Amino acid sequence: MATTDSQLRGDGNTKLKRHVGPIGLLFAGIGSIIGSGWLFGAFNASVIAGPSAIFSWLVAGLMIMLIGLCYAEIGPMFPISGGVVRYPHLVWGSFTSYSLGFITWISSAAVPAIEVEGALTYATKYAPFTTPHVVNGTTVHTLTGLGLVLAVILMAIFVAINYYGVRLFTQINNVLVWWKLAVIILVIAVFLITALGTTTMGSPANFTSHGFAPNGPAAVFTAISTAGITFSYLGFRQGVELAGETDNPKRNIPLAIIGSVGITAIIYALLQVAFTVAVPGGLLDRSGSWAKLTFNDDFGPLAALSSLAGLTWLAILLYADAVISPADTGLVYTTIASRVSYAMGRNGNSPRWLATNNKQGVPYWSLVVTFVVGLILFLPFPSWQQLVGFITSATVISFGSGPLVAAALRRSMPERERPFRLPFGDTIPLLGFYSANMIVYWGGWSTNAKLFITILLGYILLVIFQLVGDRRRKPPLEFVAGAVWVVPWFILMALISWLFDPETHPAMFGWVFLINAVVSVGIFYLALHTRLATDKVLHYIADAEHESEDEDALAGGHVG
Repeated sequence: MATTDSQLRGDGNTKLKRHVGPIGLLFAGIGSIIGSGWLFGAFNASVIAGPSAIFSWLVAGLMIMLIGLCYAEIGPMFPISGGVVRYPHLVWGSFTSYSLGFITWISSAAVPAIEVEGALTYATKYAPFTTPHVVNGTTVHTLTGLGLVLAVILMAIFVAINYYGVRLFTQINNVLVWWKLAVIILVIAVFLITALGTTTMGSPANFTSHGFAPNGPAAVFTAISTAGITFSYLGFRQGVELAGETDNPKRNIPLAIIGSVGITAIIYALLQVAFTVAVPGGLLDRSGSWAKLTFNDDFGPLAALSSLAGLTWLAILLYADAVISPADTGLVYTTIASRVSYAMGRNGNSPRWLATNNKQGVPYWSLVVTFVVGLILFLPFPSWQQLVGFITSATVISFGSGPLVAAALRRSMPERERPFRLPFGDTIPLLGFYSANMIVYWGGWSTNAKLFITILLGYILLVIFQLVGDRRRKPPLEFVAGAVWVVPWFILMALISWLFDPETHPAMFGWVFLINAVVSVGIFYLALHTRLATDKVLHYIADAEHESEDEDALAGGHVG
């Protein structure tokens, strides 16, 4: 018999508390989505795809929505924190949840450090927090001694806020999200009004003057993974990760997932339009193309455009927001990374002390581990632009399990109440799984090679964990149920990325749409065929429901 959640908790462990209301959960998603991505994404996407980058944002939003809709069905059924990791455990057992959970945790723990470094890069305009280096022809910024000290302080503040409970986190995040929404909407409005009403900026002619899609349709898709576009949407998961801490999961989880992706997709698309028309025509003429567009002597493209247009006040506001927005996202991801490691501890495939909560219902050891990993990542690693691709591929490949779980549970538990039920059978889950695989492929082999090496390192750690400690207190791996489809999936994705890399084999780019479709369908139905027997699924679900009942019994008040 598998180790139960109650056994894994240990006696006297305070449960997570349901203190997050509908606005709090929605804003956790929006606050995580609107981070540093919007400050860089419009410019990076324009360099790669020109004005056609507008479609990159819309297509990415659609693909992430397909994945998110699957979680919107699962989340209200099982409102438990760390769901991205724990849902695969319900259907395929410990090996599968570990395989996807480890890479989810690595990518989540990396975000606070990267967001802090992004904020300090902008703040270098006022103090020497970073120093520039040229790596492979690209200028990157690494932290100075002063920057490192401030970065550690910011990370410690994130941990301190989280330590004192999700209620405090939500209250602070709600205020910061209103700020971020106000700033981004203001930027869009000012850019559009100035571009259309004056001669200090560009004009709608920018959409065609240097080609609408100067690098062809392939660039529209590669920009989705490499320009920070998908990265800018990944925060939708917070509605799932905080599911065990919201007061009305059946209503709040679908609202948070669908609402956060839908609202930000519209905002991002409008921002891309505003950026495109705002670039001065003379600057484009001097650059000669969108691919060579640069802004000299400035740390941010949006602030640079404001300065060029004489909008000094807006440039100052953007520099302030360039610190606030990433810092808020770092705060959110500190919360989320600790919930992912908490979930792995609850699953029993990582040390059980990671699932130990303080009296505020916060997994404090998981917070400590997240903090330490962040400090390690402050070493002179590549810049925001170079690391964003890794985080995108790592997070999206873990999200790929959500559509599979949704389809598998329909077969194992067809009569189960689903407060939010997707129509059209397997269509949306299959398209969501296919979308995840395509986004990973568009990331390119140089990025994905690091991803699959990280996955191998994770398996080495799993072997070590299985060999030490009391084996009787660990759940069965259910190796066959997971490895039969997880390992072939990883291997095939690695081979496709290597053999048909968009950069080195551009002629094969179009064929991969078909190749990945075949692989996606094959892995999708193989995973459904190898799911655990229904009685085992029901056993794991019973443990999860017992946890959910514990949380309900301790619920008391909410915010937002």
